[in-house]
Amino acid sequence: MKNTHGQKITPDPKKDTRRFIVVSLAALVMACNICIFVNAGGLFPGGATGITVLIQRIFLKYLGIHIPYTAINIAANAFPVYLGYRYIGKKFTLFSLWMILINGVLVDILPLQPITNDILLIAVFGGMINGAAISLCLSVDATSGGTDFIAIYLSQKKGMDSFNVVLGINAVILGAAGFLFGWDKALYSIIYQFCSTQVLHLLYRNYQQQTLFIVTDHPDEVCQEIYHDTMHGATILRGEGSYRHDERELVYSVVAGSDTTKVIHAVRKIDPHAFINSIRTTQLLGHFYFKPKD
Repeated sequence: MKNTHGQKITPDPKKDTRRFIVVSLAALVMACNICIFVNAGGLFPGGATGITVLIQRIFLKYLGIHIPYTAINIAANAFPVYLGYRYIGKKFTLFSLWMILINGVLVDILPLQPITNDILLIAVFGGMINGAAISLCLSVDATSGGTDFIAIYLSQKKGMDSFNVVLGINAVILGAAGFLFGWDKALYSIIYQFCSTQVLHLLYRNYQQQTLFIVTDHPDEVCQEIYHDTMHGATILRGEGSYRHDERELVYSVVAGSDTTKVIHAVRKIDPHAFINSIRTTQLLGHFYFKPKD
């Protein structure tokens, strides 16, 4: 079996079982969050979930018709799922589809009640739980659907910053929600989405980059280790120490944020006296290797 990059994939039943369990747990957490927090506060999440909730409430308020969450959510995710299956990874997409299906079914059947009527608490804690659920899903190479597929596609395949695209989609959702259901709901939804994004950035760092400057007496070994661990290259710079004026060598590399700790530990084993400066990269132009999805 090969992925969309033509690379051979070796089946790993244990890994797949773990992914299935984690994705199912993430779906349960997200469904509980929608029932307990999102619906209680009348909030509108971002992406396909937000579109689904918006359409549900439009039909209920203006036509008196209740449409199941699952039906709308599957329709809203149809194109993103096709995008994922065609261009990102087949198994990745199938696990994501399971997330979408089980989450939708649970939202429709869970008889959960709100635990608070304070809309600010709902926005803050609901957003945090949503971010944790998405991070849990991404940690095992799956997504919650919708704009996650689009963001990964644009980042990996087109080398584009997906932030403005996702922001634009969410702005349209919030604009429609504010116009139809009141601007207070839309504004509290911004707090919800902000909290969700902050938790996501904290817990999931695969799409963040970290720049490493490593002063070491073993530059070749360090470069080899970086490539072995991350598939990223490095540059060796020649320099001079300002105190003793002795020749020093500096290894420069940019790696995924999730690989930073692993690389630093590996460098420490090679050279316990290495001087390492790790800086978060805010903008990166040029080719950056992303591990392909299966």
